[in-house]
Amino acid sequence: MKYRVLKDVFGFESFRPGQEPVIDAVLAGRDALAVMPTGGGKSLCFQVPALVRGGLTVVVSPLVALMQDQVAALRLAGVAADAIHSLNRREENVAIWRRVAAGEIRLLYLAPERLMTERMLAALSRLPLSLIAVDEAHCVSQWGPAFRPEYAALSALRPRFPDVPILALTATADAVTREDIAARLLAPDAAQFVAGFDRPNIRLAVEPRKSPRRQLLSFVKARGGQSGIVYCLSRRKVEETAAMLVGEGIRALPYHAGMTAEERTANQGIFIAEPGVVIVATIAFGMGIDKPDVRYVFHTDIPSGIEAYYQEIGRAARDGEPGDACMLYGLDDIRMRRMFIDGEDSGDDHRRRAHKRLDALVGYCEAPGCRRVTLLAYFGERIEPCGNCDTCLDPVELVEATGDARLVLSAVVQTGQRFGAAHIIDVLAGTLTEKVLKFGHDRREAFGGGAHHAKTVWRSIVRQLTAAGHLHLDIAGYGGLQTTESGRALLRGEGGFRRRAEAGRREAAKSRPELDSSPLTDGDAALFERLKELRLRLARERGLPAYTVFSDRSLTEMARKRPQDRVAFAGIHGVGDAKLREFADIFLAEIGVAA
Repeated sequence: MKYRVLKDVFGFESFRPGQEPVIDAVLAGRDALAVMPTGGGKSLCFQVPALVRGGLTVVVSPLVALMQDQVAALRLAGVAADAIHSLNRREENVAIWRRVAAGEIRLLYLAPERLMTERMLAALSRLPLSLIAVDEAHCVSQWGPAFRPEYAALSALRPRFPDVPILALTATADAVTREDIAARLLAPDAAQFVAGFDRPNIRLAVEPRKSPRRQLLSFVKARGGQSGIVYCLSRRKVEETAAMLVGEGIRALPYHAGMTAEERTANQGIFIAEPGVVIVATIAFGMGIDKPDVRYVFHTDIPSGIEAYYQEIGRAARDGEPGDACMLYGLDDIRMRRMFIDGEDSGDDHRRRAHKRLDALVGYCEAPGCRRVTLLAYFGERIEPCGNCDTCLDPVELVEATGDARLVLSAVVQTGQRFGAAHIIDVLAGTLTEKVLKFGHDRREAFGGGAHHAKTVWRSIVRQLTAAGHLHLDIAGYGGLQTTESGRALLRGEGGFRRRAEAGRREAAKSRPELDSSPLTDGDAALFERLKELRLRLARERGLPAYTVFSDRSLTEMARKRPQDRVAFAGIHGVGDAKLREFADIFLAEIGVAA
């Protein structure tokens, strides 16, 4: 029956790798979690069982655009499918429900918040419900890269419908996230299928940020006439970057949460329907976008973590043809991301894991060898060097570092394999911190053994050892470093280790902004004087010298750059976490008056 549905309805001769075991589990009435790469055919894993089992299948989807696309595709295939959502008029939704209740609909798409109302749950319990499919299931996990609170309510589905199989699907979930999804949504005996994360047709590259405008422009112009996505960290940067590309003759459109829904829908529609359009976006854009011929994804800023990065580059080359993923990387990115994480309204445990996910992405950026090996190792997948990333195609300069690697590994072992990188580096540097003294690690042989390097260099070495698979970062626990089998072999004297040459120190120098010594324009000078007055007032209110609020250099930079949001303000010289919290809104308001 499943093969007949596959051929007669969808026109396929055979299943893609990984699809059939998932379908068989669902047809047998089992709960299942399926992790498949973007473009790997996840939708078929619930669409085929829905038609084979009969009755009604409810598909939980986070975005109206995604629902509409899938419903349209199913209808073209002759399948009775529909979606009840907020963009429909009320009478449309009522008419759709009547067809559902009459048994005329096979697949019904709903957003989680609409599904989990008591009225909808009660109505569904009176119908022959045969399957519940939860798409983008990583949204249910608080450890995932895109937790959505409305997804948390879905944990009530399993007890509410004990005899209905639930299928959870995602392209982005490490082991911790997979276990969390299963615990929240599925029965204890649920089957788990991980079909692999590799997208070998996407060429991976990371570039140190030198001249970001020139780097982006060179990349995009080399791919003239191709569709692409450019991700930026802030709304303002999205607008500026899109305008810059348009000024260079490139058809580029912005997309961010600060635009109206109508503007976003229009720009997304143009991007999907027309060839050669570049969309410049924040992470507000992407989930559920099914445009097969996106030829590249370019990150002007580092994403929030390695899972988010994987998910975002997965929007390229879904047609299986060659694609590119390029990311600019600088130490300022990391500082900004750290501030974002620390400023989140979430628990300490969630913030700690978010920091570790960011650590993993930084390790990927600094990987001394094949990037794809590093990326897939994070998800537990082992491959040989890919030959389709920058470090394979143009190997970086490496220096002998076996002795340094063994120092790190020894420090990890001697301290019990449960401490994070910062503590290990304190031990190597011989720093007498409270924690070092508390655990007696100043008496370990490794203590002070790394005084020949600065801490920035040791941080880079630790990340590179992790990226190379010699150390494991325990994200599920407390971020402790543990040696792997290859790390233990290296400690035993088997093999060697080479690292990027002084990556941390060189990047710190490259990312240091150049001072602009040119005189202020009349308008900027007037704003500078107002900012000085504001600084003086704030200092007097606090009984402080004015320079302790901000230096003249900081005020000069504010007057020149005129930041319009907290992200841009955080990039001003002298703005740390505490000053960002205390002064950003006050100074932004003054700058806004002058804008």
